Amino acid sequence: MSAAPELHITLAGTQRAVAATTTAGQALEADGRTVIAALVNGEPRDLFWELGEGDTVEPITIDSEEGRAILRHSTAHVLAQAVQELFPEAKLGIGPPIENGFYYDFDVAEPFTPADLKSIEKKMQQIIKQGQRFDRRVVSDEEARAELATEPYKLELIGLKGGAGEAAEGAGVEVGADELTIYDNIHPRTGELCWKDLCRGPHLPSTRVIPAFKLMRVAAAYWRGKETNPQLQRIYGTAWEDKDSLKSYLTFLEEAEKRDHRKLGAELDLFSIPDEIGSGLAVFHPKGGVIRRVMEDYSRKRHEESGYEFVYTPHATKSTLFEKSQHLSWYAEGMYPPMQLDGGQDYYLKPMNCPMHNLIFDARGRSYRELPLRLFEFGTVYRYEKSGVVHGLTRARGFTQDDAHIYCTKEQMAGELDSLLTFVLDLLRDYGLEDFYLELSTKDPEKYVGGDEVWEEATAVLRQAAEKQGLELVLDPGGAAFYGPKISVQAKDAIGRTWQMSTIQLDFNLPELFDLEYTAADGSRRRPVMIHRALFGSIERFFAVLLEHYAGAFPAWLSPVQVVGIPIADEHVPYLREVAAKLRAEGVRVEVDAGDDRMQKKIRNAQKQKVPFMLLAGDEDIGKNAVSFRYRDGSQNNGVPVDEAVSQIVEAIRERR
Repeated sequence: MSAAPELHITLAGTQRAVAATTTAGQALEADGRTVIAALVNGEPRDLFWELGEGDTVEPITIDSEEGRAILRHSTAHVLAQAVQELFPEAKLGIGPPIENGFYYDFDVAEPFTPADLKSIEKKMQQIIKQGQRFDRRVVSDEEARAELATEPYKLELIGLKGGAGEAAEGAGVEVGADELTIYDNIHPRTGELCWKDLCRGPHLPSTRVIPAFKLMRVAAAYWRGKETNPQLQRIYGTAWEDKDSLKSYLTFLEEAEKRDHRKLGAELDLFSIPDEIGSGLAVFHPKGGVIRRVMEDYSRKRHEESGYEFVYTPHATKSTLFEKSQHLSWYAEGMYPPMQLDGGQDYYLKPMNCPMHNLIFDARGRSYRELPLRLFEFGTVYRYEKSGVVHGLTRARGFTQDDAHIYCTKEQMAGELDSLLTFVLDLLRDYGLEDFYLELSTKDPEKYVGGDEVWEEATAVLRQAAEKQGLELVLDPGGAAFYGPKISVQAKDAIGRTWQMSTIQLDFNLPELFDLEYTAADGSRRRPVMIHRALFGSIERFFAVLLEHYAGAFPAWLSPVQVVGIPIADEHVPYLREVAAKLRAEGVRVEVDAGDDRMQKKIRNAQKQKVPFMLLAGDEDIGKNAVSFRYRDGSQNNGVPVDEAVSQIVEAIRERR
């Protein structure tokens, strides 16, 4: 009697012999709830995946990044099944997992209502409770077209096949490059086919494994992100590995909503985006203007101390400049349409400042003695963002970059990058951000200029500079701009969200395109290295990040109103005005509330406006030539001598506490 056939696999780093028909789940002894899928030779697979000779198997747990993505994509399938059971005419778009959740797009006659979402959630709960099994099967293109003949968007993806991921964001979860697969939802008791979808997988073993989910909202979305395509209804949801994690996430969202810079901007009278001007084009009100000016002034001061020279460039230019820089070849979709002037000459609103800075460098001969040359500009640029992605100040169509371009020799390059990254991180810390990691974006093999050797050298030098900072370094393969690799500073805010802040891009290519040269010590003509650097990214976006980070309660040095004098009664107003005059003499932004409201209402008003310091005065304070401090947190310090109060406030502002 011959022995049963065996396979040899690697599990947890150890080689093992298993039966020939062993699945990934059996090899891992997976319970299907904690371990919900497997990595087989580095590829995510269902637990039902049959193993082959020499396979390496690792577990995917539901609380891992990959596990959550599988959970969320499985929940998206349940959402789509529920929608089609309730709305049989609904046509399916795509339903990928996204950060913290998932969505699914539908073509329906009428937009979904809040009542519809409640009905869909209820139907999803029923499907989850049934414990329908996710079964994978491979199909040919012809079989897929026959089975999905009533789904026009799926048919389009089948036609795109390997290029689907590029043609439609999120479509990569539906269609792979090699083969097509359909996932059937099977009733566990009857074996009945309940629903099916075109999908690469993997999925949870069954719907019952979905522990906690919630549908969030509905939005309109163009098919494949193109405004010329049909507009679909997109339902967003979130799913987590347990109810506590879902509850924590919903609490986080509540806090994030309170901190929304658009909401705070209106409440604190900082900025607005009037319809009369246009989407993505903000105006700053006086109080917002104060914050922005202080931000810019401090940045300007630090740049001057570090040897930067300020330049100014116009908002529009002839098309020939961006033809020379190749932005019109690579970036035209992100630019506003041209204006035809001067007998048909095309002019563009500038989307970036670097080509103009190159012209400043090239305006006269340069010597090695001038290098590194650090040019800096608060330069307003214009980029045509699609209406669906414009978002307050964080994704705008007109914004001001704190843009620097450093021209140096190759010998200076490493040292310049090292000091530049230190400068960037120190300045961000001055504004109150402390938690960073670095991201290194490397060449996009389909979209770049210059030779491979140049890119390899530039990437290596950037990596060395990043590693010196002692921060976590994350790779972003293919994420670089077409002209060079970059380091991005990623900062976490007060509630743990990550924002991309400063970018530093090393560029050997634009100097070549602009034929930039300097005279070396030996008299030869050499090409400078160019470093692009935006510290805030954009002033508007950085303003929004700080507004949300501080929940509107800016530190005293950035607050539009730093002190409010609040009299106990009308007769105490003149005294507080004298105190205010002393503060103004020290450069403090101070107001005295001489209105008709009662004292308690004035205190509430100041707290709502998040003023750092309130100075109260009544008969007793005046008798002692003192004031009573009241702080934003509600604490109070009574009877502080006026000169001491002034000194405390000035010191807190000066030290940027």
